[in-house]
Amino acid sequence: MNVWAIQKDIPLKLLLLELVHHYGENTLALNTREQHHQAIDLCTLNDPSLSAYIYTFGQNAGRYGIDLRYPISAHNIVGENENQTLDQIIEIISTHLFS
Repeated sequence: MNVWAIQKDIPLKLLLLELVHHYGENTLALNTREQHHQAIDLCTLNDPSLSAYIYTFGQNAGRYGIDLRYPISAHNIVGENENQTLDQIIEIISTHLFS
């Protein structure tokens, strides 16, 4: 994925660069249905039913929110991880998508 070619805000591009650095280029996929420039929907290539919706809208500068999506929607965690730092978001993604 060419991070700089996607039309997302800079904090999301920085997050994507960190994730590519940690997990490699062909590990994560972006859901292209998410069109908001301040949000991305990520999943692993192996399991698209498990995803993380990361957004910067409504957050303090340089902070992120993340919703965790599961195959059974009743288990989704929405709105509970707000104003997270880049390191916190990477840790949440690591636990959610790679554990």
